[in-house]
Amino acid sequence: MNILLIHNTYQQKGGEDSVLENEYQLLKEKNTVEKLLFNNEDIKSSFDKLKTGFNSIYNKNSAKIVEEKIKEFSPDIIHVHNFFPIASPSIFYVANKLNIPIVMSLHNYRLICPNALLFKNNEICEKCVNKSFAIDAVLHGCYRESRVQTFALALMSYVHKKRKTWNTKVDKYIALTEFAKEKILNSSLGLDESQIVVKPNFVIDNGFELEKEEYCLFVGRLSKEKGIDVLLNTFQNSERKLLIIGTGPMLETVKEYSKEYSNIEYLGFQSIDFIIDKLKKAKALIFTSIWYETFGMTIIEAFSCATPVIAPNLGAPGELVLDGYTGFIYKAGDSIELHSSIEQLYIQPEMYTQLCKNARKDFLEKYTKEKSYDYLMKIYQDVINGKT
Repeated sequence: MNILLIHNTYQQKGGEDSVLENEYQLLKEKNTVEKLLFNNEDIKSSFDKLKTGFNSIYNKNSAKIVEEKIKEFSPDIIHVHNFFPIASPSIFYVANKLNIPIVMSLHNYRLICPNALLFKNNEICEKCVNKSFAIDAVLHGCYRESRVQTFALALMSYVHKKRKTWNTKVDKYIALTEFAKEKILNSSLGLDESQIVVKPNFVIDNGFELEKEEYCLFVGRLSKEKGIDVLLNTFQNSERKLLIIGTGPMLETVKEYSKEYSNIEYLGFQSIDFIIDKLKKAKALIFTSIWYETFGMTIIEAFSCATPVIAPNLGAPGELVLDGYTGFIYKAGDSIELHSSIEQLYIQPEMYTQLCKNARKDFLEKYTKEKSYDYLMKIYQDVINGKT
């Protein structure tokens, strides 16, 4: 099968870029696959940002590039990972004109929220989800703290809602979880349930260990939305050991706590190999986000290592972690409940061993590259069959 992957990369490489690369490497083992990348490196000045914002409604140059690529490569299907801002929805119109089936992964909430997070002022925000035009986001400058840039993004979304672009120009959407699927369905987009299929991400199997050490592990961005306050408050009142890996705006706060509390150790920003080694030996991965995470790559990486996860009861983590089976679910933002869940790992050894085995089992059943390949190929084939 000829598969064309289209992606608008980010100025700072993130999870979406990694998922794209993982799927590219996976698909090309048995198919002819090419990537068409748009990047934001030339967006520097205020004028660049303004011009790009309004071109995001329909970028003629991007449309031309995609049309040339389609004619050169003759793809059987196009898979879009991110179209914002440079690729723009123009790419869907080109694919539709040339009768090429197109699917799009929903890595974030961009179609229903200008800042893509459903999170504002350190709390969940859904004010724009059911509005055709995201006026609240514009007034608050939710995208990059700029009302002008937010207006351009909100206008792009509004125009394509009115033109039914999201309903008629994309053959299938891929949500990462049932939670994300429901958020998209219960919004102003007006999509039908048949238009969205759920397919989780995958991680490479790096092996596992059942003999664990006596520390819990946090891996991720050190920021408010990741629940760093909750994490630190919990372990400052605990005797359990916590290792923290990552960097971010709350770095200095984390360093202060690591100096004041002997059970909290900051390990800095580390390589994936280092992280996997720590995951294999960790008592548990602690996931403390207070926003609607669309997925949790570290969660399924922990499962692959036979390491249980303690996660909040919202967003993807609340769905990925099966309470009492692959870890524990606690009330988001509740340090007392998180502390109680952590203690369960230490006081019931037989149950804990079973959690480890279950985590590994869940990984093998849902999140391997083989499972992901089968999921993707079925989605592609169903879309192609529906187009003919």
